[in-house]
Amino acid sequence: MRLILLGPPGAGKGTQAEILKEKLGIPHISTGDMLRQVLKEDSPLSKKVKRFVERGELVPDEIILEIMKQRLSSADTEKGFILDGFPRTIKQAQGLEQLLKKMNKQIDLVLYFATSVEKIIERLSGRLVCSRCGMNYHLKNMPPKEEGVCDKCGGELSQREDDQEETVRKRIDVYLKQTAELIEFYKSKGILRTLDANRDAQEVYKELIRLFEKEGFNLKSNDFHKISERAESHA
Repeated sequence: MRLILLGPPGAGKGTQAEILKEKLGIPHISTGDMLRQVLKEDSPLSKKVKRFVERGELVPDEIILEIMKQRLSSADTEKGFILDGFPRTIKQAQGLEQLLKKMNKQIDLVLYFATSVEKIIERLSGRLVCSRCGMNYHLKNMPPKEEGVCDKCGGELSQREDDQEETVRKRIDVYLKQTAELIEFYKSKGILRTLDANRDAQEVYKELIRLFEKEGFNLKSNDFHKISERAESHA
């Protein structure tokens, strides 16, 4: 299965992507993770990316697509993948479509996580991020075992400046303007499905399972309840 997850910051895409990654056995691919991996390499592509990052500029679409081509050529994507945070623009969507066409592949579904501004602010204002490994936590929904300390690596947890209310509102406004065309692009292709992401993660996950089965993907499994419980704990 090849999926694209769309939705504003705080919509819960990452939570669902990690659960689906485990259930489906396909990689969760985010633009941020790809860029960080490329920056660790000593390659011509890495040098291209570093020039933009060091100047504080956005990496151009053509380079992002070059990185995506490299990532989607990996063996672990043969059975499918989950794209999170990509594409962000019509140009990227068209580039991805052409890239996949050359690989004799296509996107199966685009899932749009529709979320209210109030719910996003509630979620992001309580979000904590590990300074060492990037793991996300939430003061209310997913607190760490030890206050201020990452369960995974022991790193320090803190709130990002861009998770403060005023900044969140601006980010949402930018996102909605940027992706309006993108949503219409995939709707016109008949592969866009909208989810009510204002609900708890467990409820969103259950809707995803129903949606996949309705689309004919037959995702029934004995570990449904176990994974549903994990979704609730990571809301």
